[in-house]
Amino acid sequence: MVLTQYTYVFAIGTFFALLDAYNNGANDVANSWATSVSSRSISYRQAMVLGTIFEMLGAITVGARTAETIKNGIIPNSAFRGNAPVQMLAFTCALAAASSWVMWCTRHSAHVSSTYSLISAVAGVGVATVGASKVQWGWNQGKGLGAIFAGLGLAPIISGGFAAIIFMLIKLVVHIRKRPARWAVYTSPFFFLIAGTICALSIVYKGSPRLGLSKRPAWFIVAATLGTGGGLALLSALFFVPFVHAKIIKKDHTLKPWMFILGPLLFKRPAPADADRVIIPNYAVVQEDGDQNMSVRSPDSGSDYDAHKTEKGNDLITTPTEIDERKLAVTEGTQATYKQRVADAESKLHAKLRMNRGPIGWAMRTLHNNPMGAGQLYEFHNMKILAKRIPAMIVVGALYGLHYDIHAAQSGIAGTPEGARMQRVYAHAEKFPNEVEHTYSFVQVLTACTASFAHGANDIGNSVGPWAVIYSAWSTGSAAASKAPVPLWQLAVLSATLSIGLITYGYNIMKVMGNKITYHSPSRGSSMEMGAAITVLVFSQYSLPVSTSMCITGATVGVGLCNGTLKAVNFQRVGLLLLSWIATIPIAGTLGGVIMGLFLNAPHFK
Repeated sequence: MVLTQYTYVFAIGTFFALLDAYNNGANDVANSWATSVSSRSISYRQAMVLGTIFEMLGAITVGARTAETIKNGIIPNSAFRGNAPVQMLAFTCALAAASSWVMWCTRHSAHVSSTYSLISAVAGVGVATVGASKVQWGWNQGKGLGAIFAGLGLAPIISGGFAAIIFMLIKLVVHIRKRPARWAVYTSPFFFLIAGTICALSIVYKGSPRLGLSKRPAWFIVAATLGTGGGLALLSALFFVPFVHAKIIKKDHTLKPWMFILGPLLFKRPAPADADRVIIPNYAVVQEDGDQNMSVRSPDSGSDYDAHKTEKGNDLITTPTEIDERKLAVTEGTQATYKQRVADAESKLHAKLRMNRGPIGWAMRTLHNNPMGAGQLYEFHNMKILAKRIPAMIVVGALYGLHYDIHAAQSGIAGTPEGARMQRVYAHAEKFPNEVEHTYSFVQVLTACTASFAHGANDIGNSVGPWAVIYSAWSTGSAAASKAPVPLWQLAVLSATLSIGLITYGYNIMKVMGNKITYHSPSRGSSMEMGAAITVLVFSQYSLPVSTSMCITGATVGVGLCNGTLKAVNFQRVGLLLLSWIATIPIAGTLGGVIMGLFLNAPHFK
């Protein structure tokens, strides 16, 4: 029985479910990929493609588990007493409250947890609908609010611990060696082993209910997971290691990407005569447009990696003490100057985009050449201008993020308080040879995909859980139908919407994450992403929604502390993140409860 008279509630609930998934992609997924983009291991556009693929893969294969907790773990199904319309309205209000809060925060580049935003909104709606006594505040067999909010403090700590352990292993095995580049190349299959094992384990052991793999005997689970991880490690040893060896050790600049299929034959491939002139990307964080993005370094040299440029671009700083003594940006680093420099940087980007020959160039030129005229919007000349601007605004909204300069926005602007603060943070981080970091740039693509898989497995439940309840109540007319499995098509639709959010608006969160917390490099980024991915997948196996944003932030801080000093982490930024996480709980919960209370108690006529 379809509740046709409540179709409008279903339509509104669907809209807010899509909006919540979009905001999740723009906020949480962008934070996950900020590490890879910050480390310069992958471009923003490549992150969009890989993020879309692995977010959907994780959501479809494992995502249904955390959705069950959102659906039935916070507000017991029995509390609705079979009233399907009220159940639909409750989860619609929860989605409206959570998506509105996250959207506002994303617009203002304030990073919050979409997971805890929705959970808090569901709890607030539950209080307004069935009373505080009916809401599962306790553990509830690992599905209540007590279990979920335990992850608020545990997840970042656990993630930071995993990431720190992995990075310290890299330092011991690779960075402190006399020939670190060789050690980096030959130990890279370890990451393939770990990534393949944890992804396979998350799918096979209590993964997607439709696959039925959890009912298999223990020997099958062990064989499948270890076989997948070991097989992936073996393939990397046969094809990836020879390819990277030729590219990094032999410095063969004539190597083409497709040549990885030659495998061990690449070991016999002679190095080119001009191998010493090969250009290796420079992974140092810069703050000025004039800094070079490429450098030629020896794999065994490291003494010149601790040098950083000041805002003047000509003095070298090699010790934190010298930075403190210089006290960067004391006189010119006022708030007015900072805002002006940010505006100038944005103007330069817009001027560059207007020169583009593609759709984004046309759109930016149209907006620039057709400003709104004097008077109100309904003036005839303004209506004609608006007719030209609307198509251009749509194109800019869809493509602006793909052309945004993430690195310039992340590094801070030289000569400002933010730039000076990040200069000090970067100076306390040890720098490693570019050849070593270049090796880990390949590895980080793998770890980023693993982290994206983990995010899709966990965070898709935020949006699909309430939407599945709304759909089942509307399509069957029964509140008890919410216990049915989540339809596969809903997981696919929302994971695709999540990817759209990442592509079109993720830059607004990326620009305040990554290098704004601590110094990033591919070897550090690989450790951060792997530590966060392991933590998220562990929580997913126990059906506990956890903030992937908190996990990657905890991993970032953990790796930053491996520099041996607190000064290598920007705790001002971490404090702002912590404040936003804590504020999300009462704000989203109160907003959801108020919206639901207004609907339930609104005047109505028979």
